[in-house]
Amino acid sequence: MKNIDMRQMLEAGAHFGHKTKYWNPKMSPYIYGERNGIHIINLETTIPMLSEACDFVQTIASQSGTILFVGTKISVKNEIKDAGVECKMPYVSNRWLGGTLTNNQTISKSIKKLEVIEESLKEENTNNLSKKEILTLSRSYQKLDKGLGGIRDMKKIPDAIFIIDVNYEKNAVKEAIVLGIPIIAIVDTNSSPDGINYVIPSNDDSRATAKLITSVIKDSFLAGKKTIPILDNIDDEFVEVDDEGKIDASKVKRKRKIIINKKELVKETPVEETPVEETPVEE
Repeated sequence: MKNIDMRQMLEAGAHFGHKTKYWNPKMSPYIYGERNGIHIINLETTIPMLSEACDFVQTIASQSGTILFVGTKISVKNEIKDAGVECKMPYVSNRWLGGTLTNNQTISKSIKKLEVIEESLKEENTNNLSKKEILTLSRSYQKLDKGLGGIRDMKKIPDAIFIIDVNYEKNAVKEAIVLGIPIIAIVDTNSSPDGINYVIPSNDDSRATAKLITSVIKDSFLAGKKTIPILDNIDDEFVEVDDEGKIDASKVKRKRKIIINKKELVKETPVEETPVEETPVEE
């Protein structure tokens, strides 16, 4: 990962936790002490844990995996959106819609509606519409795009999810846990690390901290993408490799997206959809 030293973390205010009266005892291993009623996070613990999270993110990217960026608080939403856009990955920077992960069918219908409205608003399709109809469609589009714009291209369950503030994004955490999606998260002293696969103990309210840590996660993902092998003129779904991991050129005919050992072909088990409370998309 990009080198981050203690000074940068301190300057960003990453060490400031919440008031001691709001603390979660499960975060005690990551707390250095207390100052003026505020818990101080042990950054000597945070930095190696951040490094471990970045290694995981880089591995996902190197395998053409998908990561979902989530952060809807005003102080962090811009960083989340920027990371998603730059990595060309899905993101949620506004309200988390219930069922975003666990009720994909409902979300897909809303995304389809968004796409239909978008097509209707193209200049060549508005000739037969009145100004009032165009205005109504525009408003519907804006509302749908606000909630779904960042995930409209998310065609499958993500391979991992990065979250800022697990308390604020508790619904996203719950859905990820239900589906067994690995969670990377900034966890403050008032939160529980339970269910989080890669805990990054840090201030989750500071804009500077969010920018610093999100940029490191983003850079790790982009670094991983650069290591993806480029196969020219190959189209099939699989490329066969020998026991040493070398591609059998004689069997390469079209573009393939997945490289596997022919002895280890495993069918992916479909994830059973778990019903959760749905959040209706405003229209």
